[in-house]
Amino acid sequence: MPIYVDHDERRKQIMDAAERVLGDEGLDRFTLRKVGQRLGGSVTLVTHYFPSRGALLKAMLERTLDDAHAMRDELTAIEDQHDRLEAVLRYFLPIDEVALAQERARVALVSHRNVDPAVEEFFARIEPSMRDVIRKGIEGFVDPDELDAMVDLVRVWASGMVLSVIEHPEMWTPERQLQALRHFLRVLELPEHERTA
Repeated sequence: MPIYVDHDERRKQIMDAAERVLGDEGLDRFTLRKVGQRLGGSVTLVTHYFPSRGALLKAMLERTLDDAHAMRDELTAIEDQHDRLEAVLRYFLPIDEVALAQERARVALVSHRNVDPAVEEFFARIEPSMRDVIRKGIEGFVDPDELDAMVDLVRVWASGMVLSVIEHPEMWTPERQLQALRHFLRVLELPEHERTA
């Protein structure tokens, strides 16, 4: 009797393992063989779904973009602006193992941005999507002519938090990250900001 394999779930497992390998090993040592080993199998487990490292990186990019678009759509359903902004900031924090693995993988790619075309494409496509999520969270709080500057501020804060957590995960517990988020919201001095504290 043939063994049933959920192909979507298997692709997800491969991408999850790939993020962990990329975050642990860096791009130079990121191979399909290591991804297969992380899954407890051989390279063919990976190549059955992703024939090359580039194809796997592209799939990881598409998943990240899909997640960002889904988050943007979820934000539309949050009526309270303060709750919406807090949801945006939480989205960027690596407060669980999955989010931390994703961010470690992204940071591992940074030094290869101008070397590998797939990595260049990753960052060229990711940044506008991330900024769009932030824009959705803060529109309505600031004048339209100040919106881009506020997006910059929130993006820099979130990126700084991510890097701090990656550098010192023992110090930046989920509780401390959320405490920093609440403090950042207070510092922004948005109208009625006390409601999110």
